[in-house]
Amino acid sequence: MSAPIQLPLDLPEIDAEVAGGARLRRSILPSGVRLITEDVPGAASAAIGCFVPLGSRDETETEYGSSHFLEHLLFKGTPTRSAREVALEFDRVGGDFNAATSREQTVYHARVRDHDLPMAIEVLADMLTSSLIDPVEFETERGVILEEIASAGDDPIDVLWERFYATHFDGHPLGRPIAGTRESILATTRDQVDAFYRANYRPDTLVVAIAGRVDHDAARELLEAGLRRGGWDLDAPGAPHPRRHATPYARTPRRRFERVERELEQTNLIIGSHGIAATDRRRSANGMLHHILGGGMSSRLFQEVRERRGLVYSVFSFSATHADAGVMGVYVGCRPDKAAEAVRVVRAEIERIAADGVERHEIDDALGAGAGAGALALESNAARMHRLGRAELVLGEFLDLDASVERLRSVTGEDLRELAAMLVEPGRTIETIGPLSDEALDELERLP
Repeated sequence: MSAPIQLPLDLPEIDAEVAGGARLRRSILPSGVRLITEDVPGAASAAIGCFVPLGSRDETETEYGSSHFLEHLLFKGTPTRSAREVALEFDRVGGDFNAATSREQTVYHARVRDHDLPMAIEVLADMLTSSLIDPVEFETERGVILEEIASAGDDPIDVLWERFYATHFDGHPLGRPIAGTRESILATTRDQVDAFYRANYRPDTLVVAIAGRVDHDAARELLEAGLRRGGWDLDAPGAPHPRRHATPYARTPRRRFERVERELEQTNLIIGSHGIAATDRRRSANGMLHHILGGGMSSRLFQEVRERRGLVYSVFSFSATHADAGVMGVYVGCRPDKAAEAVRVVRAEIERIAADGVERHEIDDALGAGAGAGALALESNAARMHRLGRAELVLGEFLDLDASVERLRSVTGEDLRELAAMLVEPGRTIETIGPLSDEALDELERLP
């Protein structure tokens, strides 16, 4: 069994063997840049991710939407590469590259054959340090982002989730739409986004994670060379940017209920509660609970609500974690005349777990599912890379497959019951979109 590997920010070098014969190394450069790698035996490719601990929750009112704007703009050219040349670098070697913005981070990532990794490091370093934020490209991408927002606004499920977050977090930055709003994107100027970029993309905030066939020392040399070419001062001493402070978000415990009126064939609804933070040691138990409650075709909700009663096409439970807060709950999508009964059955199933816990065989099945899913995920170097990035940027510890399974084995029935009890505490958030019958409304009103 492997023990969790701690990743303190005051330890410059870490070198450890992890499950499957892979080798984990972490280096903190004198400037504060962090490089973490996992060399995987037998791999013929590598996945790289450049993580910046910056997301929609970090923006001021005048910066709203800037994190996502930069996700687009960093692909639009540097002094040495046009936007087409950036794309061509990866296309000509059959690689893929992309980026994503969340509420708490932005990541630029690529996957290539192992001998093309030097190119990927060079291009990503060029983008991170030297983006032009070209005024013409800025206006083009403004239009693209407005189309992206409009497309999401046409999708009732996207609207439901965005409104759920806004309702649940009620004025907190975590409740903002990640892409911004139409109004904020129209109001944003090129100079504002450029200033946001210059202020926040710097050595102490950068975490680079690479998984697959990778030589750590060679990757470090290439990374340093690329960042220096882009003008970053890697000689000035600097400490890594601290991980987010995990003081729990003080959410006011009051019930929130919002209806979005829209003509649809289905009623779509979310019943949510506060959850756990990303670094909470109960996260293994949390994953097991949602597997048992509504995580797959054998889960209680799927079997009872869909298979046995035929009330829905889609029903599942969910959990999302952030540095200082979390949410969890249940989604239901069904015809309006089935909504009331679906809510009653979902409520009864949640209350049953909260009161009586789960059966031993359910824990065993969830353990097997977690171990199996973890093993299958490790077949993907991209999944390994994202696991590395999360460990370094968020968790402060790395768990290999053995350590993850050991955490799962330590979960008890009482752990699961206590987490389930959070789903029935007063102060739930209820969000609906589509038609809602009076009977369904009455059922939802009965939820505390």
